[in-house]
Amino acid sequence: MKVMATRTERARRRTDALSRDVIVEAATAILDAEGEDALTLRALTERLATGYGAIYHHIKDRNDLLAAATDHLISPVLTGLAACAKPQQALRGVALGLFDAIDAHPWIGAQLNREPWRPALLDVYESISEQLQALGVPQQALPDSAGVLVNYILGVAGQNAANARALASSKMDRSAFLAHVAAQWAQLDPARYPSMHKAGPQLREHDDREQFLSGIDLILSGIETVNRGDKNSPAC
Repeated sequence: MKVMATRTERARRRTDALSRDVIVEAATAILDAEGEDALTLRALTERLATGYGAIYHHIKDRNDLLAAATDHLISPVLTGLAACAKPQQALRGVALGLFDAIDAHPWIGAQLNREPWRPALLDVYESISEQLQALGVPQQALPDSAGVLVNYILGVAGQNAANARALASSKMDRSAFLAHVAAQWAQLDPARYPSMHKAGPQLREHDDREQFLSGIDLILSGIETVNRGDKNSPAC
């Protein structure tokens, strides 16, 4: 019986060539469907109908695989910009592309923050820094300006993805959830929470992507104002 099982297992093994790209795509599918904890080398060998040795021929370990999967999804965001795009347009494009990528693949946000020395995050910094430089930001201000943008993008995109997962788990419709929150805000004491009390009606029409882009525009406006030494800016 054992011999027969071994032969059957071998018969099920893949006959097409196994490549790093094929492995990364399979890993991405597991991550998207079941989350980061589900990505094990055993799960990967079963999905690809291959052995551990074939996997290790193309990747070093699980961390290398996670990094490769992240890079696989982030690279198109950074390379897909229109050649004629102005710096502000390019920055908004990168920001929105990252927002959408993390929204579609929530595990990316955690991976980018966990290992900041990996190529995916470094490429994000380089792309944003390049566009900021084209925008006229001086060299000495580039690290802080790029850092603010990257932290905002990853923070908001990651939180949005977490909220979406929580909402999906609760089985609650998004519009119903927003209506519920708006109703709670409407009951707040307007003397203590005037801003939240007024924001309630707008929450029903809230769009996460639009709000995210508004934040990007505010940051870019601030960066431009500070670095041109705008004399019209209010004094303390």
